[in-house]
This record gives sequence, structure tokens and C-alpha cells, in this order.
Amino acid sequence: MTIYINNYSIVSPLGYGVAETRKNLFSGVSPGMMKTEKYSPGRSLFLGLVNDQLPDLSLAPIKHRSRNNQLLLAALQEIEDSFYLLSSGIDKSRIAIVIGSSTSGISGEEDAFPYLLENNTFPETFDLAQRLFCSPANFLADRLGVTGIVHGISTACTSSAKAITSGARLLKSGMADLVIAGGVDTLCKFTVAGFTAIESVSADRCNPLSLNRSGINIGEGSALFLMSRQPGDISLSGWGESSDGHHISAPDPSGLGASLAVNNALKMSVKGIDQVEYINLHGTATRHNDAMESQLISKLGFKCPVSSTKPLTGHTLGAAGAIEAVVSCLTLAGDGQLPPHIWDEVQDPELPKLNIAGKHASPPKVVMTNNFAFGGNNTSLILEAV
Repeated sequence: MTIYINNYSIVSPLGYGVAETRKNLFSGVSPGMMKTEKYSPGRSLFLGLVNDQLPDLSLAPIKHRSRNNQLLLAALQEIEDSFYLLSSGIDKSRIAIVIGSSTSGISGEEDAFPYLLENNTFPETFDLAQRLFCSPANFLADRLGVTGIVHGISTACTSSAKAITSGARLLKSGMADLVIAGGVDTLCKFTVAGFTAIESVSADRCNPLSLNRSGINIGEGSALFLMSRQPGDISLSGWGESSDGHHISAPDPSGLGASLAVNNALKMSVKGIDQVEYINLHGTATRHNDAMESQLISKLGFKCPVSSTKPLTGHTLGAAGAIEAVVSCLTLAGDGQLPPHIWDEVQDPELPKLNIAGKHASPPKVVMTNNFAFGGNNTSLILEAV
């Protein structure tokens, strides 16, 4: 059974919507990547921000009023017409929604709890339900009247990639006929402080694979997919998942769990390593991740072009898998251009030299996108032009 992607949307530091994202992606331009102290008072950091005006939720139920859901609604609006067209004739109980997020509405708490300490009550605009990991999925379900399977996934940086695979399994099993899957994450001081505490944040633009890499740039954004068994231009032909539990934050340097995810994706898609024409790396620009991932790509024998797009989006954490899956879809639907790898071109001699993406002779037909998370959680997706 083939799982098709019928439409997709994105809002991120790269741009608001698919058209702007496509233009900026292949030009290597990202208007939302900038230095700011907004989320780290007293310390200027390079972050990936969505500075566009977001949809208003002031009239929504209080439990749905969060910046996270505003970002999600911005992505939904781009595919809402497609949703109603595809869902025509489908019972709402046969439609599923699966959304990944690692912070959900935590940003709202950063104002709500100081208010509570001062006034002995939360502000009227705050509800603890805003920060639940199921909040984004519940918000979409309420807005669209969906009564089928609705749930959230929070597995750190693989959250939305796993939301996509979870949605695909619902379609394969016959438990749903149409799925909205994707992810959303919002910048907040809590996240920036946490990653700073483990010395993973770079003050400058991240520099994946470089000898001079010094950590991630945290970003925010949302991306959604309409998935079904109805034919479309792109298929999710394979996926692989593993959880090696190596360490709470560092990847297994041997890449054992990551290799399992990649190989399972290849097996499901019935593709050989030489058939993959482009890989979107997890590419965080941390010392450990880049070492593990580059060794993985080299040991498995991939010769195709690779790039990390995190210098253009920031590391959007729970939304990263979905955002980078959209990047992969745009690559399949393009004119042969591949997402550029933004770095200083200083090769780390301890890392194998990979085939850094440049101009492709023609649009690739098969691409892979990888995401790896805290706790040794690994996900690999293979997308294919139909």
C-alpha cells in the first residue's frame, strides 16, 4: 500500500508559506535567522524567528490561545482548502490528526507564572491546557470538527517526523482515510536556557560539518502534511525508527540506532543506497551529532549529495522533522536545485568528507531526511516523486 502526500505547508524562519520558502531555500536566504537577546537577556544569540504577523486567536477558547497554535494555524490556513476538498465524502471519524511538538505552549507560562506569584492567580488568558503536548492536535481537531484519532507526540527532535510515520501507519492499518500530520514548536526562554546549560548553543550562525562548528541555533516554525491513500505527486515510500537509549542528550557515536532507522527506511521503500539521490541531514552543528551522522553516511556507503538546512531554519526541535520533510518535498518538486549547505567550508579532518550538495543535473526522484533526538531516538524518512 502506498501512502501519498497530497499537500503540505510550512511557516518558518525561511518564509511564510510554501512559495516564499521555496524561493528563499534555494537562494540560501533566511529572513528569520538573526542575532537577538529576545530569549536570552544579556546574551545575544543567533536564533531562527518567525517575525510575520500570525493569525489571531483572541476569540478562540482560552485553552487554544497560544503562540504555538498561532504558528500551527498559519500552516493550516495554507492547506485548509485542500483539506476540505480531500475530506469531502469522508466521515469525520475517519480523519486523524497527529502533531509533534517538544515545547507546545510553554512560552505562555513564562509570563503566566510570574503573574501568578504576584497576584495569586493566573491571568484570565492563560490555561494550563495550552501547554499540553496534545494541545496542537486538539486545537486542529476542534477547528476542523475532526472526531477520529487525535494525538500528540513529543520525542524531542524527532517528534514531527514520528508524527508523520504515525499518520502513515494509521492509513496503512485502515484506521483512517485522511491524516493531517506534522509539527510545531515555538521559541521560548526556557528552551534557550536549557540548551545553553548543556553548552549546545552557538552564539553565531551554526556551521554544520565544519571544523569550527560550535553548536545549534534554536528556531521555531510549523509544517503540516495532508496524507492519504489517494494518489499524489509525492509518496512516503519508507520510514525507519529506532530508540537506542544511548544517552540522555548525546547520540551513540557508533551510529548503531541511527543505522537501524536508515536501513529500515531503505528496506520498506525497497530502495538501495545508490538510489537515494539526496539526503537532508539532521546536521545540528554540534560536535557529537555531526561526528555520528557523517560517519553513518560514510560507513553505509552513500555517495549522493547531502546538506543540512538548519543554518536556514534554525533547529526547530519538535517541528524539525516536518519542516525538513517539506524541504525534501520542495527538492523533489524543484528544477534540480538542491538545498544549499551553508557553512565556512572548513572540513573537519576527523570527519569523513561527504558529497556536499550543489546543482543537480535534474530533480531527484528519491530523497532521505534524517532526524535524531535526545535519548537515542532516531527517525529516517524516504520520500519519492511519483
